[in-house]
Amino acid sequence: MTQSTWLDAGELILASNNKGKIAEFETLFQDLNLPIKVTPQGQLNIPDAIEDGLSFIENAILKARHASKIAGKPAIADDSGLCVPLLGGAPGIYSARYAGDHGNDTANNQKLISELHTYRDTHQPIQGMFVCVLAFVEHADDPLPQIFQGTWQGEILPEIRGENGFGYDPLFWLPELNKTSAELTKSDKNKISHRGQAMQKFRESLIATHTK
Repeated sequence: MTQSTWLDAGELILASNNKGKIAEFETLFQDLNLPIKVTPQGQLNIPDAIEDGLSFIENAILKARHASKIAGKPAIADDSGLCVPLLGGAPGIYSARYAGDHGNDTANNQKLISELHTYRDTHQPIQGMFVCVLAFVEHADDPLPQIFQGTWQGEILPEIRGENGFGYDPLFWLPELNKTSAELTKSDKNKISHRGQAMQKFRESLIATHTK
């Protein structure tokens, strides 16, 4: 199967059951005007893959292969998280389950606030970086998964601000905008976020390949 063949068919499995992430992807695909029907894996009763990789790239590929194998169709997966240098890169690949329960945003945010408390004495901004890795496979045994990465630099606040987004968005401060990620509209966030950057690279790759 060539890229042009699957793109002509226009169907892609989104390997995620995260409601917040799915909502962002649906908006991103609409904003990027990609002629693709994107089906979240949950609609096909595909469970989450076991994420036992040691990096964002490994986990993204694991998830994409898992969804593609069960659905029998091309799949794209996102593995993303927040990396804080002062914490040795944590929460990193464990961002969604930092406090123990997968997807418990409130608990994860509170743990991050607690872990960074002792570093607040210097009154220096605490740097953080959102990372997104997209892995695309044409089929489950694709020997050459395509990888697209995006990073987003910011600072970590000592308390939450904003009601939009999900995950660590309420703690992710953007000095140049004087807002947290959770205070941005979906459209504004997607234009500059780690996931938005990775998706733009995915789009550029599709266009470049399909027009050859």
